[in-house]
Amino acid sequence: MADKKQILRRILAECRAELPAHRAAGLSNLVQLHLIEASGYLRAACVILYAAKDHEVATDLIFANAIASGRRVFYPRIVAESHDLSLVRVDHMAQLQPGTFGILEPTGAEIARYADLERALICVPGVAFGPAGQRLGRGGGYYDRLIAALAPQTVTVGLAYSFQMLDRLPESPIDRRLSLIVTESAVHRTAETYPAANAWMDQGGIPRCC
Repeated sequence: MADKKQILRRILAECRAELPAHRAAGLSNLVQLHLIEASGYLRAACVILYAAKDHEVATDLIFANAIASGRRVFYPRIVAESHDLSLVRVDHMAQLQPGTFGILEPTGAEIARYADLERALICVPGVAFGPAGQRLGRGGGYYDRLIAALAPQTVTVGLAYSFQMLDRLPESPIDRRLSLIVTESAVHRTAETYPAANAWMDQGGIPRCC
């Protein structure tokens, strides 16, 4: 299984790297706008974002909207000793600086307790995604561990380009499925994966076409 994942990571990473910068930016904007209009986001009290790298779907528009609408925003910072992620509040993009693996990380001191993150929505990066919420991540397992530690009603979202949506993905027992996959052409609702999220999400997901 590990070999299959590595092969998929290499192929999909190469496809993503071949996107012209302007094309990646345009598609990223569409993905983000779809999420901002989705019920799971509209009902969220706080938002956990990632800093994109290597032409991943960006999150800057979501950040700007969340701050403007009064939501608390957190970014992950790698804890070297435990290889886990701590969530640090960010109010300005200047609070993000290059950190582990060259990914922008928050420099602030306000670290969230997972138990305090009520009505949270987390956006996670990925190399590939599946229609039932499957996710193939960067390879370190950081987000799988983070999702496992968050409250079960947390809405988990994968942001992806359409070519990253695959019919099947290899999965291991520690892999965590997501509530939504958002691309430039559709919002794929997979909330049956996390039934508790329905307590504050609208029912009946709808493909959202451009």
